[in-house]
Amino acid sequence: MTAHPISETVASLMPRAKAELTELVAFQSVADPAVFPKSECEAAAAWVADALRAEEFQDVALLDTPDGTQSVYGFLPGPAGAPTVLLYAHYDVQPPLDESAWLSPPFELTERDGRWFGRGAADCKGGFIMHLLALRALKANGGIPVSVKVIAEGSEEQGTGGLEQYAHAHTELLAADTVVIGDTGNFRVGLPTVTSTLRGMTMLRVRLDTLEGNLHSGQFGGAAPDALAAMIQLLASLRAEDGTTTVDGLTTDAKWDGLQYPEEDFRKDAKVLDGVELISTGTVADRIWARPAVTVIGIDCPAVVGATPSVQASARAQISLRVPPGEDAAVATKLLTAHLEAHAPWGARVAVEQVGQGQPFRADVTSPAYTAMADAMRIAYPGQEMQSSGMGGSIPLCNTLAELYPEAEILLIGLSEPEAQIHAVNESVSPQELERLSVAEALFLRNYAASKAA
Repeated sequence: MTAHPISETVASLMPRAKAELTELVAFQSVADPAVFPKSECEAAAAWVADALRAEEFQDVALLDTPDGTQSVYGFLPGPAGAPTVLLYAHYDVQPPLDESAWLSPPFELTERDGRWFGRGAADCKGGFIMHLLALRALKANGGIPVSVKVIAEGSEEQGTGGLEQYAHAHTELLAADTVVIGDTGNFRVGLPTVTSTLRGMTMLRVRLDTLEGNLHSGQFGGAAPDALAAMIQLLASLRAEDGTTTVDGLTTDAKWDGLQYPEEDFRKDAKVLDGVELISTGTVADRIWARPAVTVIGIDCPAVVGATPSVQASARAQISLRVPPGEDAAVATKLLTAHLEAHAPWGARVAVEQVGQGQPFRADVTSPAYTAMADAMRIAYPGQEMQSSGMGGSIPLCNTLAELYPEAEILLIGLSEPEAQIHAVNESVSPQELERLSVAEALFLRNYAASKAA
């Protein structure tokens, strides 16, 4: 079978894509100045802006968003009367966690076992490179048939909402006929997938205070209220014995009726240790796509090394709650806050601070844009039909775009399939997936333009 010209062009561009992703991964662009210098994010934003200018984008700008970060915007006009497509990615990344656990430096793109390893390689610096590859392939094969807007967010991983706030204040900036969010992933390597739902999220910090200061555990332990023990008891109240989330007032029995996730596949993808049970009930898809899930993602307590025999006066924890489609993240925030305030033991003083929030999202998979994407994926992945799945993660901008531009169609694709291990050590991207999804995006843009012209 003769290869499609778009496929041939993308294949020829892959060495350049690897070189560019190497440069982009090298920026330690964690949007938290307590972890890495702000200058790293600024340098990554400048790199993205330069890349857009090199592709002849107009109006390229570094947008100073209200959370103190920068998003990068550019516009590439298409033929007269052509529809406008917004392409989204984010250049900020998760912290590398334990760098000693990486098999290669987290900010140095390294090829190993047929994959490219590095923080952000899949989530979501690779998504930006995917957009560039698709546009370059179209330029080399007759031109880009749509007007293109690109927005690269600078704080998506922090959930601080800077771009959402900026979009509300500048409502025409991101207006488009359709949006391609390049920040999700295929259900499995080689299985073309669009994401139809996203869980929302809320992020809270809770602090408990019980004493004016730490006390000697021998002299006072047994009667003095221990804030760390109180925190352990409070956090335990957020889950049933089987691990089901138990926030007062939240529904936990919703069902997922789409593509299923076999338990044995999930155990392998999640690298669950032998003999350790999965938590909660229902199908895996129910648990990770249709129901709320609470996770304690951080706790302040004395380290084991150097610990003293003390009753702790204060304790603090950070809690993430994933909110399924059909639930309101603001309501979930109030319920979680009320739960924490009601379940703190021994009259401990409770202070709750919200540090992030995003609404869940549900796409209309019957729209013309999805038909155009299905046709594109059929060529990019010969012999495969496009699948639709949920995603447990959150992309708060989706709901902002749906609210601001209710007529726009929103599609979610990307490079974060299970083997990518996003947010974990040894994150990687499959270069084959980068190549195939770039082909799919290019063909989608061509199909979409044709459908609008018909």
